[in-house]
Amino acid sequence: MSIQVNNISKTFDGKKVLSSINFKAEAGDIIGLIGPNGAGKSTIMKIITGLYPPNEGTVYICGENIQINTANSQKKIGYLAEENPLYQDMYVSEFLEFICDIHKINSNKVKEMIDLTGLIKVKNQKIKTLSKGFKQRVGIAQALIHNPDIIILDEPTSGLDPKQLIEIRKIITNLGKDKTIILSTHILQEVEAMCNRIIIINQGKLIIDEKIQTFDKKIEEKFLQLIK
Repeated sequence: MSIQVNNISKTFDGKKVLSSINFKAEAGDIIGLIGPNGAGKSTIMKIITGLYPPNEGTVYICGENIQINTANSQKKIGYLAEENPLYQDMYVSEFLEFICDIHKINSNKVKEMIDLTGLIKVKNQKIKTLSKGFKQRVGIAQALIHNPDIIILDEPTSGLDPKQLIEIRKIITNLGKDKTIILSTHILQEVEAMCNRIIIINQGKLIIDEKIQTFDKKIEEKFLQLIK
């Protein structure tokens, strides 16, 4: 099992933002984590990646407790945060070489990631000159460059134009053949286009965990009621 989330709860400033979250994921799962603003999606992702400790519960990454074996578990994860923190004054290729240095891997991975994410035309540009869509691609490239088993993408398609959206969808679905992917979004159609499983979160609680094949109109109506 790539990811095992056991009874996770999280409180900030006395307010419970996650309550007893449980789910499992394995290679080949592309999970769409969806819910209204403030539902707890980003918090779940940060707990899975080891950035936040839970107040209760445990997360296992490839069988290891991430709170106990944090550094080793994080090596197996590629993470794109919603804020997509990039070094704006670095050139695209330079930034990806820097990420290779962090992971202590050969910089020949840079060309592979540039080709995969469609960054060839902008590889010699400074990141601050890029459009939102190309910045998202750079963020995805840095998340993938060390060939992680698990990929966590927080709002990966946010701000993309229709052409970029289609291209990023293809990248994610191809990766999902042998990786475990969790991505968050506000858009139900994005989950249906990219994912084979849907998890709906509302007010810190897991409401629905279903295969896309069994996702029907009743569940869709329930989701639409939640985000009104």
